[in-house]
Parts: sequence; C-alpha cells; structure tokens
Amino acid sequence: MLVPPAYSGPVTVDAGIAALGAVALRGALRSGELSAREVTGHFLSRIEAENRLLGAFLTVTAEQAHDAAAAADALHARLARSGRLGELPPLHGMPTAFKDLTDVAGVPTTHGSAALEARPALEDSPVVALLRSAGAISLGKTQVPEFGLTAYSENRIAPPSRNPHGPALSSGGSSGGSAAAIAAGLVPFAPGSDGGGSVRIPAAACGIVGLKAGRGLIPAGQSAGDAARLVVAGPLARSAEDAALLLDALVAGAHPAGPAGGDHPHHGRHAGTYADAVVREPGRLRVAVGLSSPWDARYRIEPEPEALEALRRGAEALAAAGHLVVEADPRFDNRYPDAFTAAWTAGVGTARIRPEREPLLTPLTRSFRRRAQQRSPAKLEEALAFLRQFKRDMLAQLADWDVLLSPALAQTPRPVGWFAGPEWRGTADDDYRRQCEFAPWSSWVNVCGLPAVVATTHWTAAGLPMGVQAVGKPGSERLLLQVARMLHMPSPAPGQQPERRQ
Repeated sequence: MLVPPAYSGPVTVDAGIAALGAVALRGALRSGELSAREVTGHFLSRIEAENRLLGAFLTVTAEQAHDAAAAADALHARLARSGRLGELPPLHGMPTAFKDLTDVAGVPTTHGSAALEARPALEDSPVVALLRSAGAISLGKTQVPEFGLTAYSENRIAPPSRNPHGPALSSGGSSGGSAAAIAAGLVPFAPGSDGGGSVRIPAAACGIVGLKAGRGLIPAGQSAGDAARLVVAGPLARSAEDAALLLDALVAGAHPAGPAGGDHPHHGRHAGTYADAVVREPGRLRVAVGLSSPWDARYRIEPEPEALEALRRGAEALAAAGHLVVEADPRFDNRYPDAFTAAWTAGVGTARIRPEREPLLTPLTRSFRRRAQQRSPAKLEEALAFLRQFKRDMLAQLADWDVLLSPALAQTPRPVGWFAGPEWRGTADDDYRRQCEFAPWSSWVNVCGLPAVVATTHWTAAGLPMGVQAVGKPGSERLLLQVARMLHMPSPAPGQQPERRQ
C-alpha cells in the first residue's frame, strides 16, 4: 500500500463561496444574495492560487468568464425589476469547466496531445451548448490524458493533474482535471465524458460523486471513431444533490420532452426532476455485491484492503437501510479484454496526425495507434459483434438485481508517473495492464450502455478516498443518485479534513 503524507490542502484563498456546494450556490445566485461577478471572481482567484500545484486547468478563460458574469448580472437585474426571476435559466451564473477533449467556441482544444496543432474551436460541443444555454459560465478547460485514453491525466503538453488529497498522487482520468478542480473547490461541478471509466475513475480517486449516464440520455462527449458507442457524458460534483442539479440541466436541455428512442428509457415517464428525486428514499432494493471483473482472466486483479473495506462499508450501509444485499458475482466471457481493447483504441487509429508529428505521441498512444491501423475492418467488426452479444448476456445476468455493487477502484490513488512517468521503464502493454488492474470494474458498464455511479464510503488513515461503484438497470439514474446520497462520505469542503465514518 502506498501511504503519502496526509493532505491539509494548498488552500491560500478563503474557501467562502467555494464551500457552499452547488445547490446552495445556485440559490444564492438566483435570490441575488450573490452576484455572478462575485462568484466568478472568487473561483477565478482560487484557480489562480491553486492551479500551479494541482495542474487541474490547462486553459483559464478569465476574460470570457467575466464578460459572461456581467451579462448574467444584467439579466438578473432586468428580470428582478419586472418580478420575473422565475425566468432565470436553471444554472444562472454557475461556474463550471470543460475537459479539454470538449470543444468550447473560441478556445483551443488540445485533446491532451503534443502531436496536434491546437486551434480555437469554431463552435461549442453539444454539452457546452447545453450548459451555456442553461446559464452556466465556463472558467476554462481542464487537464486530460492524450485523447482521453488513460486512467491518469498526464500528457506531454502541461503539468499533470494532481489529487487534492495528496498532490504526489494522480487525480485519475480521463476527466482528472475536472475531478481535481471540483474536489479542491475550483468549480462547484462539471460535466465529464466516460468511455471506459473516465467519469467514475477520477471521481473515485478524488472523493467526489461521478455519474456515468446511460447511453442515450444526454449527448456524448468525445465520440469520434467510437464505433462501439462507448462514450457518454455525466456529472461530477461534491455531492449527489449537486450532481442531480447538473444532470437536470443536461437532460432538460437535450430532451425537453424526454429522450426518444435509442437505448435509454423515456425519462418523461418519471415525475419530477433528478433534484426532486435524489432526496427521496428508494424502495427496497435487491443489491448484488461482487468482485469479479472481465479482466480477471487476463491480469492479476487483487483489490487492496482499502478497496475491500470501502465495499464492506457500502454493502453494510445498504443492508442497514433495509435493502436485500447478497454476494453474487457476474460471469464474464474471457474474450472480453481483446474485444474491448480493439473497440476502445479504434478511434486513435483514424485520428488525423501528420506523420512528422507522430513521434510526439506518448508511447501508449503510438502503440494503440499502430495496432489499430494494422487491424483489419473484419477483425474490428468481429470485436464489435462480440461486444453486442456481451451486452445481451450481461443484461440477462443482471435482470434479477436493481444494483450491482463493486469497489470503485482496486487500489488507492496511484502516484503521478506510476503508470508511465519519466522514470518508467515498462512497455505500453505494462502501462495498460496497470490501468486495468487499477480500475477493473468500469469498462464493461460502457459496453452495456448502463448507468453507474461512484460514491466514497471510506477514508483511509492517510486521508485518501475509497469508494464503491453502483451499476443500475437502463433508466435508473434517479435510483443511483439516491444510492449515492445514502452512501457518499463527502469530499471535504476546501480547507477542511474529511469526515471519517467509524
């Protein structure tokens, strides 16, 4: 076990507004107790003070944020004069950030790669457009691994994203910069994208809530070359209530009448919002608790004691609340590792990279790209066909359960550079193996298009978060947020130590 020094926080700017949480901050902005300019200035000051150490932000768009805040305050004043504050957009004046795989109009998108010539995006991606129309204010772009391929947010263009609970440690990936920013109080919440764990892994590593939405609920994040439709968007926040608030804005903006067709049940059949639902208790749940993963046949998956303790605490909390909790491991086909890897790496093979710039790629990306280019279309289609059958098999196995509970991560957060740093002497395959052993329970959920949430259930003696992943049936995002609210031991407010459940 790795035991870094306990983290007391690099907080040099008064936490104040940042400690409120998204729900309370939204209320203060809508009432006029706080102005958008006050809030924006506060969070930008925190970023200026903290980001040198954390590396959470790649680009800070302070000028654009100040302009947006001034416009938000003008709108508030205009509506207040006519008694129409109810017409404010749902996220009026709320700061957020976008991972740098996501296009924000006028801001360069680096994709975390030195091999690309980053140019300002011509238009907003769907998720950015949704949150902008909901009144959110972007403070910048956050750190990611190259092309979002890894479970750690380190690349060749900027300092790595570090964990606020131990700056020598990684914040996870690929939404690692966003997760670190939230845990450190640099933004109240942010959207992430998840193609194999990219919302859930950094949420678990940073001690916050991360929800991977089911396929079809909200627009995908980065999806170029995503033949298996693995990538979906989802909220990252310090609490389930804050995550629900962000999810409401994403879903309402994307599907005002509910998402039609696709893999996701029509959410319009459910009364109320996610914010309404999250504070209610779920009915009695049938919970399966398991440790098996689809990587067991390929690698040595050995959960650390801290991971097992997090799972034990999560299962006991659900049982104590009256839910049926039973040990029941799903069965995984041993062909999964090759099929998933083929689908996961297909997009990097078609990325437009000039030959003379390919040496600037990381070793793992170069290896994935070479193999993807050498793989025949027939082989890729064979992998995709297997994954479609895998989905059908898994849905049948999970039919008797409302929730499948596993550890979120098999290991405590790893040191920066542990997977493939400057002193690393391993191969690209060693790097990939370490990632699969670190987070063995996440990728199959993307293949199946299911929703899943991670919540912290245990803080280690070194002050590091460890949690559980809860996987639900199609359309169960409300239930999963309720489960997260029951289980989550919150990431400490900026400048405070975490609470520890005895």
